[in-house]
Amino acid sequence: MQQLQQISNRIFYLPPYQETDRPVLGAIVGDKKTVLIDSGNSSSHAKLFLSQLEERHIKADWLVLTHWHWDHVFGMREMQMPIISHAMTYQEIKQLQQLSWEDNALDQRVEAGIEIPFCADAIKAELGNDRTILLPDPDIAFEGGMKLHLGGLTCVMEHVGGDHSSDSIIIYIPEEKVLFLGDCLYANLYAEKWNYTIETARQLVEKIEKYDAETVFLSHHEAPLNKTEFESFIQLLKNTAELTEKHKGNDEAIAEELSKQLQRELNELEIETVGFFVNGYSG
Repeated sequence: MQQLQQISNRIFYLPPYQETDRPVLGAIVGDKKTVLIDSGNSSSHAKLFLSQLEERHIKADWLVLTHWHWDHVFGMREMQMPIISHAMTYQEIKQLQQLSWEDNALDQRVEAGIEIPFCADAIKAELGNDRTILLPDPDIAFEGGMKLHLGGLTCVMEHVGGDHSSDSIIIYIPEEKVLFLGDCLYANLYAEKWNYTIETARQLVEKIEKYDAETVFLSHHEAPLNKTEFESFIQLLKNTAELTEKHKGNDEAIAEELSKQLQRELNELEIETVGFFVNGYSG
């Protein structure tokens, strides 16, 4: 079972569980108010998070959604608190409310290319036979950004978009130098070939780089990244975007030059990143 982790007196998180695509869930605890980040991919996931917070005597006041994908919103009905999202997330949730999550409906959407096979399989594994998904409307929908004062802590939210999901927001806590990125730095999975696109990646990185973060959460990374690890990931995206443009999507040339820059063979992440940019360039 996932166990709640604490990185300071103010910041808690429930680690991801890859088998059923459970993302990181976060809690930001101020002197007066507490914010939860994402609701989880099921009622069971949400209840696990809430129960472990309750054991620490933490009661939340707001829920913030990083984006609309199922694994971040399916636990919403268990969160009896006001929900905050970007306006685009609000509209996507309104669309999700109309869908059936039974096998036949899921399989039809996969066949039509609307749903991802990996997500459909994870939904079946996580939810079992209970496919009753109740998604309440977010109570507050913002556009560019929003700020919450929690008492001794500030919760800064900014819409950043990205290839993964155009509604993505990030959450920054300046007093703790902690940054929650949701899934924004991941590739676009709702495509025939999973991909990054050069200009979208550049714009996203530019928005994120301005935050002075020492601890960075990506929703499907087992542990948060430290400043050095995060800067290395950002640099990989910047370098690969530049080389993809330079070599016009030639994967061999991109990989060769990137390897020369690093003065070593590429690792699995780097090879995957090159592939995603090549897919975005050719697609």
